Amino acid sequence: MQVLDVLIIGSGFGGQCSAIRLKKAGIENFHILERRSFPGGTWCQNTYPGAAVDVQSPLYSFSFEPYPWSQMFAEQNELEQYTKDILSKYDLNSKTTLNANVNAVHWDEAEKHWVVQTNDGSTYRAKFVINCSGPLSMPSIPDFKGRDTFAGTSFHTNDWQHDYDFKGKRVAIIGSGASAAQIIPAIVSDVAQLHVFQRTPHWVMPRHDRVFTPSQRKWLSKHWAYKALRASIYWGLETRVVGFKYSQRLLKLFAQDKAMRHLKKQIKDPELRQKLTPDYTIGCKRIILSSTLYPALSQAHTTLYDKNQGIAQITPTGITTMDGREVALDLIIYSTGYDATDGAVPYPIVGRDNASVQQFWSEFPRAYLGTTMPNLPNFFLMIGPNTGIGHTSAIFIMEAQSNYITECIAHILKNKLSTVEVKPEAEDKYTTMIHSEMKKTVWAKGGCHSWYQSKSGHVIAMFPGFSFSYRNLTRHVKWDDHIVS
Repeated sequence: MQVLDVLIIGSGFGGQCSAIRLKKAGIENFHILERRSFPGGTWCQNTYPGAAVDVQSPLYSFSFEPYPWSQMFAEQNELEQYTKDILSKYDLNSKTTLNANVNAVHWDEAEKHWVVQTNDGSTYRAKFVINCSGPLSMPSIPDFKGRDTFAGTSFHTNDWQHDYDFKGKRVAIIGSGASAAQIIPAIVSDVAQLHVFQRTPHWVMPRHDRVFTPSQRKWLSKHWAYKALRASIYWGLETRVVGFKYSQRLLKLFAQDKAMRHLKKQIKDPELRQKLTPDYTIGCKRIILSSTLYPALSQAHTTLYDKNQGIAQITPTGITTMDGREVALDLIIYSTGYDATDGAVPYPIVGRDNASVQQFWSEFPRAYLGTTMPNLPNFFLMIGPNTGIGHTSAIFIMEAQSNYITECIAHILKNKLSTVEVKPEAEDKYTTMIHSEMKKTVWAKGGCHSWYQSKSGHVIAMFPGFSFSYRNLTRHVKWDDHIVS
């Protein structure tokens, strides 16, 4: 059986970034496994009404691939087209196997390579594995009492059923985060009733979008112009870290006060405004950008339920609330997020001496540079623990991470070596530093519980600092932190 140099699991932006960097390094013996029936990841999968990016499109794109975006915050269909263009330009479709859902990965010490098995019984062998399954790819639906008894239609936002006509229907949205904030304004005018179940309110900031003119779009196609615009957006966003980490006073002054003014301006009803007012510092949870959410929630046929009116149980006809109200429904939309921390890797990974990722993560998920772990030679995570970014583009982090990954792989292949893995003490030192720095951030001391945290209470999703600091950490491999054989 052929042994690949590299096997990439996942064909979203992380997998694309990894594959392109390998190509640019002259490494062509790689393959991509995609569990879905189509390639592309997030923006090909999430097709719910109103889906759009919440980072400016010129920054939420590869630095080496300018694109003539139609607006500052691209919508799903344009992001999907960008994704397809990337796959086509770099001939990644020919290197991708679809419907390949990985169910086990283990290290063959004798052969010094990984063995990857998929649910259709196929087996792949590769010297290196890069996991790009993505932290926001495993939908999470709470186990509400009676959930399976509902006789109407229900689905998660990640799996929107476009053949269902919600017009004129009684609809409930469970959850009030980023996806719900996009769906609610998109469907509110078409439904007969809209019931929004909110566990905790989010801080909402105005969304300053703009449509690019034809001449501006022409300039966006030019590398130098694209690079200049990216830089201006990047440094504008990077200043937010000062508030997130170093000064909650500035955070409240320049962000929370603005969000409160936005709330007061758009929500006139004092009872509804109270339900929508967070009791934690802005930034502790993901900040929502929307100029249309509050008006949608103010509609006469929209009802917002707060934590005191939460879901007691789901019944065959709808939802019974904790205060005894019976809500009759035709459709339940679960906008309940993803298993983005403890369950970020959806399959068992067993390394040297039966060391497993799941065992290593028994207390909380951790990895050196959020990328590699002891006793897992030649294995890398793209967007692993503490690589998330709350103020700028995740693609910036992916590109930085791929510097480290590609340099490791190229060094081993070029020098005809066998393995590279991080030293346990190096990983421990790095992780200790990360969580020490995290204590200074709003994500740790902002007074909320968010999906950024694992069950242990550790903030796992976020990197506690400037994104350029992470890029500097990954710019060159620190070989003293690694075991090479």
